[in-house]
Amino acid sequence: MKRRNFLQQGALAGLSALALGGVSSAAQAAPKESSTAGKPFNLDYAPHDGMFKNSGGADFLDQIKYMYDQGFRSIEDNGLLGRDVAMQEKIGSLLAQKNMTMGVFVVDTGNNWKTSLATGKQEFKDAFVATCKKSVETAKRVNAKWATVVPGYFDRTLPMGVQTAHVVDALRRGAEILEPHGIVMVLEPLSDNPDLFLRTAEQSYEICKAVNSPSCKILYDIYHMQRNTGNLIPVMDLCWDEIAYIQIGDNPGRKEPGTGEINYRNIFKHLHQKGYKGVCGMEHGNFGKGAEGELALIKAYRDADNFL
Repeated sequence: MKRRNFLQQGALAGLSALALGGVSSAAQAAPKESSTAGKPFNLDYAPHDGMFKNSGGADFLDQIKYMYDQGFRSIEDNGLLGRDVAMQEKIGSLLAQKNMTMGVFVVDTGNNWKTSLATGKQEFKDAFVATCKKSVETAKRVNAKWATVVPGYFDRTLPMGVQTAHVVDALRRGAEILEPHGIVMVLEPLSDNPDLFLRTAEQSYEICKAVNSPSCKILYDIYHMQRNTGNLIPVMDLCWDEIAYIQIGDNPGRKEPGTGEINYRNIFKHLHQKGYKGVCGMEHGNFGKGAEGELALIKAYRDADNFL
């Protein structure tokens, strides 16, 4: 064989080997990738309306189907109370069909972002009670077990102890309505502005103990708690027996895990070790844009959920 032909054939053989090696590597990697696609997560993460609108479609029902196909087994819908009854029933029917769980919706009295329950005024208590009654009917349509409650702003004309007593009194009345139906209002301490009455998990813990009802617990939103107090896992452990619901958001930015400073893989591992079986609401925006950003969000959750 001539030297030039030998070198050409050798080069072609080398290229073929490289190509086959590349195919082999890809083939070996593919099962690992496909094994997680659509597989349920270790924890129960709950996306919301709009989070997958580019991949699943504009219709929330189509988004729910897409969420299921990606491995999510719960949703949450803050604005559920404002949806018409027909849409609530469609959501409930689809969730039942998919064996999915409805996470929180907001008990929105229209007074959540003003000075209200802390004042002790009857008008605000009446609005809260009426909304709790409406929430029971809404919850039945979607088989919801949790509803977010925000007590509103501080009343700076009153001592803190008096304001706290007013809030406890209102929450007891709400619990009386929700408890017979097995619905839990979860109090959410927030970091949006310094006027909010409820700011920390420790404060929420004190209020839940005072209300003394299985229908009054804490929504531990990790994003808000990082901004307000930090010390996330120790505070979570201190308040654990009153925590009924978890929400997620990285800080800064309030996007998916891995886009900020919070070690979510470690927190998820801690929740799993504590035996938490509840919903983890994805209460944040998407870091990336479009369908590509939505795929990146799913990958971020797969990475953070890889704690076993």
